[in-house]
Amino acid sequence: MNIPTDEEKKRIRLIVIATLVILPVILLWSSLTVTIQSGHGGLIFHTFGNGVNPEAPAMPSGFHIKAPWNKIYEYEVRQQELFENLEVLSSNLLKIKMDMTVFYQPVYDKLGYLETERGSRYKEKVIQPAMRSVAREVIAQYLPEEFNTTKREEIQLEIETRLSEKLSNNYIQLNDVLIRNIELPLTLEQAIERKLQQEQESLEYEFRIEKASKEADRKRIEAEGIRDFQNIVSQSISDDLLQWKGIEATTELASSNNAKVVVIGSGDNGLPLILGGN
Repeated sequence: MNIPTDEEKKRIRLIVIATLVILPVILLWSSLTVTIQSGHGGLIFHTFGNGVNPEAPAMPSGFHIKAPWNKIYEYEVRQQELFENLEVLSSNLLKIKMDMTVFYQPVYDKLGYLETERGSRYKEKVIQPAMRSVAREVIAQYLPEEFNTTKREEIQLEIETRLSEKLSNNYIQLNDVLIRNIELPLTLEQAIERKLQQEQESLEYEFRIEKASKEADRKRIEAEGIRDFQNIVSQSISDDLLQWKGIEATTELASSNNAKVVVIGSGDNGLPLILGGN
């Protein structure tokens, strides 16, 4: 039997030590490391401590080493979208259906407080109830027909302002609010349609009256112009002028190539009389 040399014994010891060190690391690697996804933040839950420390900074995305007995809670910190179909009452107690979409994201520096006070299901526990509550509070102040006027922007802005305040108190940042597909009661929609049609007819009638009035003014001004022209002409034309113009016209006719007979002095006011034109 071969007895190992000192060098071989040393090599065996190193292999055993390396195995004892590396093997546990390999076995525990998944619990020793964590990779936070892009657009997420991580919170350390201290199993043998006080859980999540709300004041501790969140772990950024990337690779991290942790104690194997601790847990990591991940939160998406990018902008997210939440859709809600709502049915609310107006100021005159008519039902209004509408779709509301909010764009939000957790406040990164407050992830610890969000976890300890609201939990990972903050969408269902905080955002959705806030959307319903604010929508009901705001729309209860308006009449249904005001949704089809410039007040629609005012309503949306008021909802956004109130909702932003509620969410900020819960460590959530509101980025935008969209109000879409507003559905009014059928009878109200028909009444609004009739009203708009009547307003259109009234505007058209006023336009026709205004057009007729302008046409009457135009004709009156035109008639006044013709009258003034006739007065000016009648005052400036004399018998001598008319006789002179008659002589000029007779001279032009007499000099033309057409066959004719000119009788001197046989016309009115002594003007020549032209006979036999071809």
